[in-house]
Amino acid sequence: MLSGVAPSGQQGILAGMIRRFLPALRLFARSLAFSGAVCTASATLAAETEGQTIVLRHVDLVDFSEDAPLRLHDGMVIVSQGRITYAGPMSGAPSVRNARDVDATGLTAIPGLADMHVHVWDEAELGAYLAHGITTIRNMSGMPFHLDLQRRLETGQIDGPRLVTTGPILNSQGANAQINHQLVETADAARKAVADQAEAGFTRLKVYSNLKRAPYEALLDEARTRGLKITGHTPEGVRLDGMPFERPFSIGFEEILDDGFETIEHVESILWHGLADGRDDGAARALARRIAASGTAVTPTLVAHHNLVMMARTHGAYADRPGTETLNPVTQATEQEYIDVWSKQDAARHEAKDAWLSRFTRMLAEEGVTLVTGSDSGIFSNVPGISLHEELALMQRGGMSPFAVLKASTANVASVLGETGKAGCLLQGCRADIVLLGCDPLEAIACTRHVRGVLMGGRWYGPDKLAALQAAAAQPDPQRTIENLTEGMAAQGTPLDPAALGL
Repeated sequence: MLSGVAPSGQQGILAGMIRRFLPALRLFARSLAFSGAVCTASATLAAETEGQTIVLRHVDLVDFSEDAPLRLHDGMVIVSQGRITYAGPMSGAPSVRNARDVDATGLTAIPGLADMHVHVWDEAELGAYLAHGITTIRNMSGMPFHLDLQRRLETGQIDGPRLVTTGPILNSQGANAQINHQLVETADAARKAVADQAEAGFTRLKVYSNLKRAPYEALLDEARTRGLKITGHTPEGVRLDGMPFERPFSIGFEEILDDGFETIEHVESILWHGLADGRDDGAARALARRIAASGTAVTPTLVAHHNLVMMARTHGAYADRPGTETLNPVTQATEQEYIDVWSKQDAARHEAKDAWLSRFTRMLAEEGVTLVTGSDSGIFSNVPGISLHEELALMQRGGMSPFAVLKASTANVASVLGETGKAGCLLQGCRADIVLLGCDPLEAIACTRHVRGVLMGGRWYGPDKLAALQAAAAQPDPQRTIENLTEGMAAQGTPLDPAALGL
C-alpha cells in the first residue's frame, strides 16, 4: 500500500476536487439503490483450452517484425504452452496429436494488438479489449487493485488482455491537477511517493504536466535508483502568466528528451509543450527529428482529441453512441460536466487541429520516431476496445500506411517493452497472442474490426466467447468500482470517506 499525508497546501486543492467528485458518486449510489441491483460479470471462459496444444490450419499469416510485411498464404500455426512452436506453410508442417484444431480457412492471423494508454476502473471492461483483438493494455493511472488484476490475469483466473500498469499519476498543483493524482510539491515528497509506489509493486511511473522542477528531478533520480520506467505527459513546471506565448515554459520540452521516457503521451500535448500550440509544419518536422534522435517513443492518442470534436459535432449525442455502455458509470458521472462543455462547442473551431494532429503523427513516423498505439479509453467518451480501432483509422487518415499503423500496435510495442522477438510477432518462440481477422488488414485498416477469434497466451476464444466477453463488459460492478477508487485514494494518502458517499 502507498502511504503518506498530503502537504498542507495540497489539502485545499484536493478538498475542492473531492467536493466536485462526491456529488456524482452520491447520485450514482442513489440510482443503484433505486434499481435494487448490481450487475457483476467476468466468469473465466477459456479454462478448457488452458495448456492445450492449438493448431490454426489454412490461415494467412502477416507479421510486422521487419521493415516490410512478412506474409504467408495457406499457413499453419502451432501453439503449445502459450508459445508459437511453428508458424509456416501447411506443407511440411510437423504432425500434432491431441491438439485443438481450428480451421482458419479464409482468415488472416496477425499478432495481438496493443492499447498502450487505457484507464481501467473495473475488471468487467477487460473483456471488451479482448473481444476487439487487443491482447496487451497499459493502464495509465494505477491503483492497488490493478496489481491484483495483473496477478489474476497472469494466472488465468479472469479473462482479459495482459495488463501493464503505472502507479498513481504524479503531479503538482496546477491547471491540470485531478482528483486521482498523487500531488507532490517538494523533492522529498516526490522521493517518498516513488519509494512507496515501488514498494507497492509498481514498475513504472506516470508523470504529468504540472510537475514542478524540484519534485520532477527528484523522482527521476529516485526512479533510476530503483530501476523504474517513466512515462506520461512531459512536465512543464509552474505555469506562470503569459506561458508559453510571452515567456517559455518553466521546464522546456527539449529538457525532457534525454530523461529516458518509455513513451511520451499525446501528440496534442507535444503540440502544446513542444510547439507552443503553433501548427507550423516546418517547426513540427524539426521537432520530430529531435524526438527521433533522442530515441523516445510516442503514443499519439489521436482519438482523445477527435472524440471531443465528435462530441461538439453531434451536440452531445456522441456520448450515447453504441459501445458507450461499456464505459464505467461511476467515473462517467464525474465526466458529465466535460461532456456538457464540449457538447456546446463549435466543432468548426477544432476540426483543423484534429486533422493536423493526424498529419503531425505521420511526420513523427517519417522522421523515425517509434510510435505505439493508445486510445486513452475508459475516460470521457473513449470506449474500451472500439477506441483503438478508431485510433488506427486516424493514424492512417494522416497518411501512414496500414503496415506502419499495425507495426505501431504490435512489433513497436514489443520493442518499447523490451520484448522484441518474444511478443508482438508471429514467429517461432513468440508469445501466442494472435488475432484472426475476416479480411486482410493491409488492404484496409478497418479490417481490424472484423475479429473472428483470439488466441491469448495459448487460450482460444472463438466468436461465441468473444461475444460473451463483450456482453459482460457492459455490466460493470459500480460498488466494486467505488471500492477500487476509495482504496486507491487512501493508498496515495488522499482518502475519500466512504460514509460521505452515502453508501
